Amino acid sequence: MTERSVDVCILGAGPVGGSLACRLAEGGASVLVVDRSALSPMEHPDFDGRAYAIAAGSQPFLQAAGLWQALPFQPCAIEQIRISDGKPGRPASPLFLHFDHRELRQGPFGWMIEARSLRIALNRRLNAGRGITLAAPADAKIERDEAGVTVTVGSGDKYRAKLVVAAEGRESPSRRAAGIPTIRYPYRQSGIVCAIAHEEPHRNTALEHFLPGGPFAQLPLGPANGAPHVSAIVFTEASAVAAALSRLDAPAFTHEVARRLGDHLGPIRLLGRRWHYPLSALLATRYTDRRLALVGDAAHGIHPIAGQGFNLGLRDAGVLGDLVLAALTAGEDAGDATLLARYQRRRRPDNLAMLAATDTLDRLFSTDNPLVRAARDLGIAAVHRMPPAKRFFMRRAMGIG
Repeated sequence: MTERSVDVCILGAGPVGGSLACRLAEGGASVLVVDRSALSPMEHPDFDGRAYAIAAGSQPFLQAAGLWQALPFQPCAIEQIRISDGKPGRPASPLFLHFDHRELRQGPFGWMIEARSLRIALNRRLNAGRGITLAAPADAKIERDEAGVTVTVGSGDKYRAKLVVAAEGRESPSRRAAGIPTIRYPYRQSGIVCAIAHEEPHRNTALEHFLPGGPFAQLPLGPANGAPHVSAIVFTEASAVAAALSRLDAPAFTHEVARRLGDHLGPIRLLGRRWHYPLSALLATRYTDRRLALVGDAAHGIHPIAGQGFNLGLRDAGVLGDLVLAALTAGEDAGDATLLARYQRRRRPDNLAMLAATDTLDRLFSTDNPLVRAARDLGIAAVHRMPPAKRFFMRRAMGIG
């Protein structure tokens, strides 16, 4: 059986690995993508309530990957963000923080896109060829040596690459095989995700409401399933409370969402499914090994309190993609140890800072201690009245700080 050559092999066709494959292919690289699941073109999937927050700093990467312009459903801009404190069913604190993108004289903070929209764009591009060889569903056997990587796919097709990228998620087999240790921290919390239709327009405003059980976010979406006004809902509760909520029937669950949301959007109803995820933090002690790079959840995982986890993965992919394409253009080795060391130096500080920030925010806001609540309310109000501090946090929210 003949052995084919590609520049890079990517293990995992999820949103981060798939987007990296598309970016590399658009830049002229040849890429092998291996995934254990079948990737149909997904022409007519159902709306399922899941969505991604794409920060302004991440959007150019998806544009360069040819995916942004291929999204079948219109992204919804996030133009304002309101941060407040309170309790379910009670008025929010009068002390709040409000961000308006016009204060920076730039575009939106980011966009909300339906998960199915990105999945459709990804699967169509991955199935289209043009620099990408897709093996799915398939398993891969990886052998790394000083000169490159041998990838044996499925029944025996062999490929030779300079670099293998692990984008397999938090339980990455490639990371384990490389003997890369991880640091894990369970939060004893679960995230609940759904979408709602509501009577009043959201006016492209995102709400981050801090409650004793954890943060509650309402994020603006475009129309879906015949509903003109739609928002994504992401909130955190103690694991036992989240499990109880997941067992409620639709009317009772919707009532619980409404208690946390407030009445500013009018009557609401549930759209699509609801999802329930245990939360934890994860950090790989290093992001590279011989001819191997980790990206996205294979390298790190953070609390969803700031909605930045997916954006960190896209930034991993953006940096690694640029380094690989520059090496190929210069006729250099795309899996060289120097290149991989540069990738880790550029990405690890950003990921560590965001992990520390989200962990601190969760500890600060997931409590009903009156002294802590008073201090954080004063902090929120102080930032609202300090333009330099406010601009700093707005730029971080955009992913351009």
